[in-house]
Amino acid sequence: MTRVLIADDQAWLRSAMRLLLEQEANLEVVGEAYNTDSLWHATKACAPELILLDWELPGLGLHSDHKRLIHALYAEWPGLKIIALSVNSDAQLTSSVVGVDAFVNKAEPPEYLLTAIRRVG
Repeated sequence: MTRVLIADDQAWLRSAMRLLLEQEANLEVVGEAYNTDSLWHATKACAPELILLDWELPGLGLHSDHKRLIHALYAEWPGLKIIALSVNSDAQLTSSVVGVDAFVNKAEPPEYLLTAIRRVG
C-alpha cells in the first residue's frame, strides 16, 4: 500500500484526485496540503511515500524555491517520491531539472496520473 499526500491549492482538484486514488487498491491517501507550509506539516504528520505536488503551489515562487523545497523533502524523507503536476508545459522541464521523480500535465486524462504513480512506485 503506497501512502500518498496530495498537495494542491484547489480543493476541488484535491477531492477529484482523492476519489481517483481511493479506487486503486494499492494506494492510500493519507493527507492533503494547500500551500508549502501545510505540505511540510502534513508530510511530517502523515509520513507519505509519494507526494503529488502542484508545481504552482502557493509558497513556491522562483525556480530556486522549488529546488530548495524538493531537496529539503528528499533530505528529510529519503525514499520519498514526488510527482509534479501542472498545466504549464514549462513546468515539466523545471521539475525535471530540480529532480522530481515524474511530471504529469493536469490537462491529461486521469490515467496518465495513475501510470506515473505506477512508474515511480
